[in-house]
Amino acid sequence: MGNSRARDAIQESFVKKGFLPKEGGDHWRYIYLSHDGKKTAVHTKISRGSKYKYLSDSLIAQMAKQCMLTKSDFLALVDCPLSRQEYEAKLQQQGAV
Repeated sequence: MGNSRARDAIQESFVKKGFLPKEGGDHWRYIYLSHDGKKTAVHTKISRGSKYKYLSDSLIAQMAKQCMLTKSDFLALVDCPLSRQEYEAKLQQQGAV
């Protein structure tokens, strides 16, 4: 399955890494909150559809871009080698936080 990941695993990781989930419509929306609790411009969404229990490589690439990461860094964020502090440092380097 290449770089595909389980939707549930991504959602769980997002919450652990500082994303605020918002339910609504046909997607879950996630907004990144900085360490001091402020909303940032960084956001992404995940479909609630039953055919999206695993997210494809192309969807992961889109989400990575929305999260201002390379695909490999996004996978590291989801799989946990990239900590919240390291992620926020990357966002600060880009002026997003």
